Amino acid sequence: MKVLFQSRVNLFKNLGGDSIQILKTKEYLEKIGAMVDISTELNPDLSNYDLVHLFNLNRPQEVYEQARNARKQNKKIVLSTIYGKYTEYDKKGRFGVYKFISKFLNNSQLEYLKIVARAIRNKEFHKGTVNLLFNGYKRLQRKLIDMVDFYLPNSEMEIKEVMQDFGVKIKNYMVIPNAIDRKIFDVHRVVIDEYLNKFKYCVLCVARIEGRKNQLNVVRAMKNLPYRLVLIGDTHRNNKNYLEMIKKEAGDNVFFLGKRDQEFISKLYKLAKVHVLASWMESTGLSSLEAGAIDCNLVIGDRGYVREYFKEYAYYCDPESVKSIREAVIQAYENPINPKLKERIMKNFNWEITAEKTLEAYRKVLNS
Repeated sequence: MKVLFQSRVNLFKNLGGDSIQILKTKEYLEKIGAMVDISTELNPDLSNYDLVHLFNLNRPQEVYEQARNARKQNKKIVLSTIYGKYTEYDKKGRFGVYKFISKFLNNSQLEYLKIVARAIRNKEFHKGTVNLLFNGYKRLQRKLIDMVDFYLPNSEMEIKEVMQDFGVKIKNYMVIPNAIDRKIFDVHRVVIDEYLNKFKYCVLCVARIEGRKNQLNVVRAMKNLPYRLVLIGDTHRNNKNYLEMIKKEAGDNVFFLGKRDQEFISKLYKLAKVHVLASWMESTGLSSLEAGAIDCNLVIGDRGYVREYFKEYAYYCDPESVKSIREAVIQAYENPINPKLKERIMKNFNWEITAEKTLEAYRKVLNS
């Protein structure tokens, strides 16, 4: 079987959770016999492929064009929805002019505005962008939904939100969980370098430095607590001001380690007592999965679809409330590690399972 993965044009320039999902799904599908290529082109030749697997309903300006190209070439279309709304973050978590404007716009209008801004700032104008400007954000998403043969959401909660928001009934889907790499994030394989022991029993946050990930409120919550907070993550040029705001609020107990590779991060997970990801919206939170697999207690923002993954094994907080984040961190820090969290993650959320279920979905589509 030969499959083409397609997604946003800046997939490898601005790495995100969808980038990791695509790369790891490809890696593990190839281990079980599938052949996978990745393309961010809008109109590639598909003659060598059995089907096209698209990613990210939140980026219809590219994915709709890619779906239309697949339809023209009579190829089946599978879509990993990676769908979520950021309206609450836009209205409550942002700063400045954008926060003011967001008070008067709905989710579709806000996303439309973001795409226009990115197109100008990042020079992302192409055929798909023009199509979105004429059709509108939500209308283009709906057109994309109408062309898909099979859906691969990361959770039941996600596909239900898609159905509710677009007024559609979707039966042709299979939940494909987000996952961890058990070769890297295995507590028994991780070896700690001695110089890192100064971070033992720290509170760790692994996430790109940006408003949606909410590090500013986490830093505020950690003020005057007797724990060290370690922040690991890259900062996009558009978020430099946000990083400076965090640094101004940070006390002596906050450490900034910047962008690090997965091997280094796995060592910090093993050293940490708590991992906190108090995001305004997460479909999963890959770093929460990774940290939980290496025996961290988890503090997680209670938005998005995270409860389907972490059930009662995490400490949930309100991302808007510094008090709520602070209380959750203290609870997670003062309580013992629950081994059932690691068991659940290692058993249910690994890339081997993701690949097997994805291949099963492909066969369903091609045999239908």
